[in-house]
Amino acid sequence: MGVLFDECAERGHDTVVGLDRPFDIAPEAGTAHSVAGLAALVQDMAGRLAAAGARPGDRIAIVKDNHWDYDLLACAAVRIGALPAQLSGQLPALSLRLLLERLAPALLVTSSGLLERCRAEGADLLPAAGACVVLDGESPGALALESLQGHPAPGPRRRHDDEPLVINHTSGTTGVPKLVVHSTRTIIGKLARFETVRYPRIGVRRGDTLLNASAFAHGRTFCWTASVLCLAPRRITIVTGQDPDAADPLLRAHPPTVVEALPASFVRFRPLTARLDNPFRQVRLFISTYDAVHPPTLRAYLRASGHRGPLWMQGWGQTETGPLTFRFHTRRSVSDGADRGAARNLGRPVPFKTRLRVVDAETLAPLPRGREGLVLARTAARGLTYVGEDGRWAAKQHGRWWNTGDVGIRHRGGSVRLLDREVDRTPLLSCLETEDVLEDRLPQVLECVLLATPGEAPLPVVVTEDGTLDPKRWQEAVAGLPALRPPTVLTWDEVPRTGTGKVRRGALRRRLTGRTDTCGSGRWT
Repeated sequence: MGVLFDECAERGHDTVVGLDRPFDIAPEAGTAHSVAGLAALVQDMAGRLAAAGARPGDRIAIVKDNHWDYDLLACAAVRIGALPAQLSGQLPALSLRLLLERLAPALLVTSSGLLERCRAEGADLLPAAGACVVLDGESPGALALESLQGHPAPGPRRRHDDEPLVINHTSGTTGVPKLVVHSTRTIIGKLARFETVRYPRIGVRRGDTLLNASAFAHGRTFCWTASVLCLAPRRITIVTGQDPDAADPLLRAHPPTVVEALPASFVRFRPLTARLDNPFRQVRLFISTYDAVHPPTLRAYLRASGHRGPLWMQGWGQTETGPLTFRFHTRRSVSDGADRGAARNLGRPVPFKTRLRVVDAETLAPLPRGREGLVLARTAARGLTYVGEDGRWAAKQHGRWWNTGDVGIRHRGGSVRLLDREVDRTPLLSCLETEDVLEDRLPQVLECVLLATPGEAPLPVVVTEDGTLDPKRWQEAVAGLPALRPPTVLTWDEVPRTGTGKVRRGALRRRLTGRTDTCGSGRWT
């Protein structure tokens, strides 16, 4: 990864990269980049990291605003033999400080604004790192990135395939995220290499325009960066925010043919699908990971495409394992008359890559097909450990099997139907499937979230643009469903979220009910 951009430039890859805003590490460089220009930028950053004191074997923590330069900085760190740890700048200040204390990085790369925000929230990040570099100007106790300019990059340092390569954190929906260590073998050899094959219909083509609207601090985009640079599409468009009006001009100027985005980004950009000149008219493939995508969203994008047979590829997996299953949706599979439960069918295990089994939560004994239980996974792409939490990692291993912490059903044909996270589970219903039904019956809402608490009916949280909901429409929507409490209606920004846009259900439950207990055990979060 340290020489990825150099090697692609040497091969003559002429991909054009367009950004919705300049990189935080190079604001003067504008929003259009070539592969050769990105290679030079990675080398420049490697020289600056070395000038700041980073050495081979050191951990470098990267915490900043969302942008693809997370991966450029990580590649620069890898180039000098260091170990990058990518942490979302959207994490709560206390969580960030705790993660930095576990990492004990030799160098922290961040922004002055983020340092100030964390100090205001009672968490000074500087004591947790040996040194600090700020990307935007100056900050007390830190080096300015600009002051490190002009230092030549050391020669690339190679490492063994089984040595740590990168550290990424989990989403953190249930509390402080875990820090997952991956090696070159696991995240590149087993995951990224698999994506470099030009599969029929779903493989990246040289003439494609790829749109990625993701959370670039996470392992998914580090893996994506490795594969997409090698596949050399015509254009890559990077969108860092979730404002549809801000993204619209860029997308219409360069209509994508392949779209990968966070589920939350798909929700926020959905109004664009209804515009006359909608920017998704040429898309042949939509890709989603991280979280559930509900049927109305699937339906809106597949209908917006003018392609004869667009596909939606839904991946299910974890930071620890990479993708475990794939499922494909079509216009027909998500049509108004289709099975509403189909969206929770995550498909079959990735062929030749993963195996799944469903077990009893108490005994861990395998269950027959059709019975619900904990989902265990077996894959060679599993990471190495959790930083500072080796015991927690060991508790989720059962021989060669990994406890995902998800509750699901393995069907007779081999596909997996996801019901809920074990910690969020209620015996009364499947929260995810009920959310599907509610969003189908209330197409005007942005999101529905069910919060389960012991001894009570689930609490529905309905997210709308203006924080209001017609009571009559709600009564019509819950007809025939298990008992639910009266809904709490919020706007999008009032809901606590992770860096990937997932709802932090524990934090939301605590805020609305004052309770922290759950129906599940939470042993495998």
